[in-house]
Amino acid sequence: MSTKMSSRFWVSMLVFGMMGQVAWVVENMYFNVFIYKMFNATAGDISLMVMASAVMAALTTIVMGAVSDRMGRRKAFMTWGYIIWGISIVSFAYIKSVALTIVMDCVMTFFGSTANDAAYNAWLTDMGDSSNRGRIEGLNSMMPLVAILIVFGGFMGFDLDTHSSWVTIYYIIGIATIGIGILGLFLIDESPNLTPSSEPFKTALLYGFRPSVMKRNPKLYKTLGMFAVFGISIQIFMSYLIIYYEKTLGLSNYVVVLAPAIVIAAIATAFFGRLYDRKGFFFCTGIALTFLCIGYVVLYIATDILPVFLGSLCMMSGYLMGMSVFGAQIRDLIPEGRAGQFQGARIIGQVLIPGMIGPAIGAVILQDAPTIINADGTVSFLPNADIWSYSLWIIFLLIVMLFLAKRIWRD
Repeated sequence: MSTKMSSRFWVSMLVFGMMGQVAWVVENMYFNVFIYKMFNATAGDISLMVMASAVMAALTTIVMGAVSDRMGRRKAFMTWGYIIWGISIVSFAYIKSVALTIVMDCVMTFFGSTANDAAYNAWLTDMGDSSNRGRIEGLNSMMPLVAILIVFGGFMGFDLDTHSSWVTIYYIIGIATIGIGILGLFLIDESPNLTPSSEPFKTALLYGFRPSVMKRNPKLYKTLGMFAVFGISIQIFMSYLIIYYEKTLGLSNYVVVLAPAIVIAAIATAFFGRLYDRKGFFFCTGIALTFLCIGYVVLYIATDILPVFLGSLCMMSGYLMGMSVFGAQIRDLIPEGRAGQFQGARIIGQVLIPGMIGPAIGAVILQDAPTIINADGTVSFLPNADIWSYSLWIIFLLIVMLFLAKRIWRD
């Protein structure tokens, strides 16, 4: 039977998870648009920003995950982390260059990764167990696309070609993040099983990277490796997604195309988590990758609004389902009492490796991309459909890895 979770847990998870994802969506999808529109950033600029943020996220999660384990506390890192995270988001209202955006993106990522990647994700692992992790991860993995929908809908009322709109956006998102952090001071409960550790900090910091630990947990590290390949495929196109829809395809109403796809994909993923609890990792991963591949193929050839919608629906569904099943599997395999110390290894597989390799591949693909002359005489690049074909090839590699893993998997 599934362990029943309290309503307080579900509310805490919803507000912290959703606000965290909204903030990440603004960073991962709209900082690129911000520097593209405000400072005429190149594909190289965007790639550098994504990679620098990925490195900062990984380093922060490794260190702060170990710190939270050693202290036996998640709540303080989550709540105060969100408060300072929100303050850092507001600071972007005053940025005037690409270089400063990249620097402040790393600063913001430190606080965001402390609060969300390290503390919140460890807290989710602490609170759940193997009987309900699929349900928890299904809802948690649904949040990124719901957050995209919220941000898309909220941004529709802004002219993103004007700096004043960005100032308003950063104030709204920043203040909302601060508010959630303050709410968490009264809402979040610590796991009753979480206790401070007396082991040396260096031991806790490096625990998830010790060869002996890897040898004792081979499934976990194989899963992290496959998750990294999945993430590389996503990161090839994700940094350029909005620019591709708006500029390359000429869909000024791209929100109308993406919003229904996101809603349907999010609903499907909420039920998909329960399927994981019944059918397991390999079955559910196969379904997710099938949807993702279909989406890539359709988006590679599509230019009209209906096929773009259908391709986006399949792509978003596959992406979200994949995040759900990999996330649930990783939480199931993390040794009890070590959730914080393994967040560093998780973030390397989920963020650092994809964030370094995916955007680099994207930048190479787009180095000879077509360009357009803007109204002010500046030149901007246009992402082309190759981002979908290269993403597809990476998924083919992952399918081979999954096939080999299933043959040698041992319980």
